[in-house]
Amino acid sequence: METKNLDNRNYMPRIGDIAPSFSALTTQGEINFPEDYKGKWKILFSHPADFTPVCTSEFMTFASMAEEFEALNTQLVGLSVDGIHSHIAWLRTIKEKIDWKGMKGMEVKFPLIVDISMKVASLYGMIQPGESETSAVRAVFFIDPQDKIRTIMYYPLALGRNFDEIKRVIIALQTADNFSVALPADWRPGEEVIVPPAGSCGVAKERMDGEDNTLHCYDWFFCTKKISKEEVESKLGK
Repeated sequence: METKNLDNRNYMPRIGDIAPSFSALTTQGEINFPEDYKGKWKILFSHPADFTPVCTSEFMTFASMAEEFEALNTQLVGLSVDGIHSHIAWLRTIKEKIDWKGMKGMEVKFPLIVDISMKVASLYGMIQPGESETSAVRAVFFIDPQDKIRTIMYYPLALGRNFDEIKRVIIALQTADNFSVALPADWRPGEEVIVPPAGSCGVAKERMDGEDNTLHCYDWFFCTKKISKEEVESKLGK
């Protein structure tokens, strides 16, 4: 396994950084990340260990949503500090034995990184000694088609992630890019979006005087407009 820009386990990539590069063995063969997925959105996520219940519930949920993420031009890549034989045995067990919340026979087809040395986990700040010295926390990195980190989430070992929120973030990031807008709290497709504040007093006055009838202004700095759910969805994954 090769990594670049590796400092130590306390290195924390930031939003806006180019995703650190590495090569690694996975359950789907060798990968070069993020270069192999250029042009795609990427979700790189870590879990503490194979054959643990919270992680099992998460992988089953990701597997059940795989087609939804594929439709959003998003590649899933998992990681834990276990070896290849453990990964394969665990994923086989999930497929052949686990029936949870109506999910049965779930096949995990996205790559799961082998990281026994913890090099990749350290590269992405997934090893946090206050939580564990030997297991990765539940980190989620959202990386855009230009390989820039756009959102980061961290969860503790004991808390399973909210996968509805993970999908919402991908949709929201794509919508913000596609329409050059910002998005309010709890935004969902079809709801109003935020138009960035006007750059001149004249435009601000035009807003407040109601001359721009596409906008709903609560004040000069807080204006929204409607983008239909159909229009949002027509551009997702592009």
